[in-house]
Amino acid sequence: MKKYQDIAILLLRLATAANFLSPVADRFGLWGKAGGWGNWKNFMAYAAQVNSFAPAGVIPFLAVAATTLEIALPVLLIIGYKTRWAALGSAVLTFSFALAMTYSFGIKSPLDYAVFVDCTSALLLATMPRYRWSLDELLLKK
Repeated sequence: MKKYQDIAILLLRLATAANFLSPVADRFGLWGKAGGWGNWKNFMAYAAQVNSFAPAGVIPFLAVAATTLEIALPVLLIIGYKTRWAALGSAVLTFSFALAMTYSFGIKSPLDYAVFVDCTSALLLATMPRYRWSLDELLLKK
């Protein structure tokens, strides 16, 4: 129903953002012992496993680039600025994660972590006609 679409879009923006920010918080130890990595060193080891096809010297760049995007894209989604581009970037980033995970661990890994769902939900978000309650909407009105 159309009357729920604006709420669904807002919730999709926030959920997509949370799906990026939670792992970032974990790799910086903000989730404490409950987290999966708990620190940057453990995350780097995991990044090397996920990107098993990449030379070891490239892993720090990939980890920093991914983390930077996993911070920037959700911030854009939360405030609703350049939302379509942030959603497309999120879809591309999660699809690249899915490909790397599939190559390194097999198809079960990205399925278990719902990476394809994250990718397609971000892609769906990019197709929305408008983003109510966003900075984009405010700027459009000016």
